[in-house]
Amino acid sequence: MSLEPEINHWGTEPSDPIDAELAAIESSLNRLLTRDPVYWRTSQKKTRLAQIEKLQTMQAALKLRVLASAGDIAEETGAKDASGWMRAELLVDRGVARSQLKLAAVVAKYDLVVAGLAEGVVSQDKAQVITQALDAIATDPAVSAEDLVLAEKLLVDEASELTANQLKIVGRRILAKVDPERFEAAEAKALQREEERAQRRTFFSSHDNGDGTIDLHARVSRAVGMRLRTILESLAQPRKLTVENRGRKAPYDRLLGQAFARVIETYDVENLPRHGGHGTTVFITMSIDQLRADLGTAALGFDGEQITAAEARKMACNANLIPVVLGTDSEILDLGRTARLAYPVQHRALRLRDKCCQAED
Repeated sequence: MSLEPEINHWGTEPSDPIDAELAAIESSLNRLLTRDPVYWRTSQKKTRLAQIEKLQTMQAALKLRVLASAGDIAEETGAKDASGWMRAELLVDRGVARSQLKLAAVVAKYDLVVAGLAEGVVSQDKAQVITQALDAIATDPAVSAEDLVLAEKLLVDEASELTANQLKIVGRRILAKVDPERFEAAEAKALQREEERAQRRTFFSSHDNGDGTIDLHARVSRAVGMRLRTILESLAQPRKLTVENRGRKAPYDRLLGQAFARVIETYDVENLPRHGGHGTTVFITMSIDQLRADLGTAALGFDGEQITAAEARKMACNANLIPVVLGTDSEILDLGRTARLAYPVQHRALRLRDKCCQAED
């Protein structure tokens, strides 16, 4: 179809077919927005969401194609690039506008990605992932032009089956699919670098909210994260907890949080490192009055953090826990032990010493 303006023989003004087509799209959208999806059947919602997703991808393809040739806008406005005009006229943040311009320029280098966008198969997010992977591959001196084309084809094909995040993982390993014999060693080195980088970026921090909760923030390697996620999902037990909540369905993120707490509560303290010859120990401090009141509350550790009797009993099930009973002047009346009976090594020592059963007197 020609992109040149056509003459409207029924009037005096020239008519641009592209303007007419955009106006038709806008008109169609206006009509669609008057429809209420509440009355659509479930099958219709699924089908129409798929159609809308495809149309959105095609719209992104058109926008990127226009942005790739928008250098004249910068020349006319005197800006470094078209992002200045987008900021002023379209109210698009400059960082977002420059990101879109950069993507438009990169996508234009890869014909299969451009075609995938136009067909509605490759979304804008996936196009960004694919082009980043291809740009990284192109810097490898061992990669030929044929390797690059094959990698592009494989990634575009995968785009119809994977999410953008999944495609990013595949993109880092795509050379092994292009030619396993040549790039197997390179993939192994890339995996090693990735794991080392993950180790360097690993951290854990916590913040006490002052309302009985603590926010946790952590970053771990993908392997550790996936293992943790699998463990938490297996412990979440939504059916069981739904029964406990009298049929009320709890949010899944809450179930995962409770599962995480369960992992901490049931951790085997025998696996903890030993300090000064004994295992890591939790002290539960209570007053004699609290003890007489059936341990209404207790203090955890040495900073006086209060916990309930129920929480203390729960901790006592699986921890090196020493109860400390204090008098009215905070003097220690009784210092408990982590175990009531002798440890196995003590049993063996007693048998070696006494040779038979022993009792007082």
